[in-house]
Amino acid sequence: MAMAETTAPTTWKRTGKYLSFRLAGEEYGFPVLKVQEIVQWMELTRVPRVPEFILGVMNLRGKVVPVIDLHAKFGLPPAPVTARTCVIVLEVPRETGLMVCGVVADDVTEVLDITAEQIEPPPEFGARVNTEFIAGIVRAESRVILLLNADRVLDNRDWTFVDKVLEEKEQAHE
Repeated sequence: MAMAETTAPTTWKRTGKYLSFRLAGEEYGFPVLKVQEIVQWMELTRVPRVPEFILGVMNLRGKVVPVIDLHAKFGLPPAPVTARTCVIVLEVPRETGLMVCGVVADDVTEVLDITAEQIEPPPEFGARVNTEFIAGIVRAESRVILLLNADRVLDNRDWTFVDKVLEEKEQAHE
């Protein structure tokens, strides 16, 4: 019997440091190299007529930064803002260069050193479920951490909304 060829991407096998954080009691991680900074929760400027996963924009030292709610994006229950709520500011590549966006986290847990051997491929749920944003899964002690692909957490349709928000805010400041 011939072995079936796998078409799974190999990019999830990345040794490195990962920032782990919680959303609705589950643990996730981004590669530290994608994280620009972590900022304390601040009030956001709401933007009308955008998808519910775009919470609004924040002023980060004079730069307008869109803030994404992964609770809404992932279909998780909303979480109240607490003293530990923060925004993880990411740099993600776009066709026009690097884009800075914020992602709300219930709390940041730690920075983990993860080897490629510890990372398992994301599960497959069939063609109807898009899991491109999951880079891999790590079991650390009794925890399971979903490593996220920061470049793919938002798809092209989502980025269209984010780009529109930024254009409107820039025009309002001119």
